[in-house]
Amino acid sequence: MSSQELDLRDYFRIVRKRLWLIASIVVVACILAGVYSLYIKNPVYEASTKIIVNQTPTQSTMAQLDLNQINTNIQLINTYKEIIKTPAILDIVIQDYPQFNITTEELLKKVNVSSVNNTQVMTLVVRDNSYNQAAEIVNAISKVFKQEIPSLFNVQNVSILNEAKLDPPVAPGPVEPNVMLNLAIAFVVSLMIGLGIAFLLEYMDDTLKTEADIEKYLGLPTIAMITRVGQEEGKQTASQAQTQQPRKAGELEHVTASK
Repeated sequence: MSSQELDLRDYFRIVRKRLWLIASIVVVACILAGVYSLYIKNPVYEASTKIIVNQTPTQSTMAQLDLNQINTNIQLINTYKEIIKTPAILDIVIQDYPQFNITTEELLKKVNVSSVNNTQVMTLVVRDNSYNQAAEIVNAISKVFKQEIPSLFNVQNVSILNEAKLDPPVAPGPVEPNVMLNLAIAFVVSLMIGLGIAFLLEYMDDTLKTEADIEKYLGLPTIAMITRVGQEEGKQTASQAQTQQPRKAGELEHVTASK
């Protein structure tokens, strides 16, 4: 128990001793992360549409709800999620919308498709440095996907629930960079690095600095200690020694002691 307390005290002593170094690393890292997030990293905006995989028109007119068809549509979503990111869809988007001025590979990096478990709804998300560009791209992909699915699967069970608004009433903010998240990551990582450097420097420092260090590592008591004298103190001591008159042999020196 005592050894654990001693170890904890040693840790706190090392941290307090190198506190300036740890604080400097943390401050510099947070400043760099803030500058990168606010002034260097380009903002990224996000626009999304929702697509539903529903029943075919002939089945929707039936009075009785066909649960097997719903389950089939839910299973088809996983297939549709992969198809929507293939050249079979994206190449047509690039061909029909040349104003985007991007390649299929660049468009693929901007697209993300997700779905909620046990639902017939897919969410198509596009990220771009311009919100209007992202909204136009995601709407174009949704329309092309709806047009091409009947020829690919010979079914018509895809509908667009909502499109991305090109001129929303409230201007959307960028989803990247996340300044607070970047600052938090920089703080935690720099703090760990600062602590690591502090403990490494303490581990590599094998000099004895105090009487306690001598007694701890050598097991010997301190008999005397030589202090470092500054230049001003050295000059004063030398001048005092020169002004002292030489004593005769047998002359007693008067010594005063102060409490």
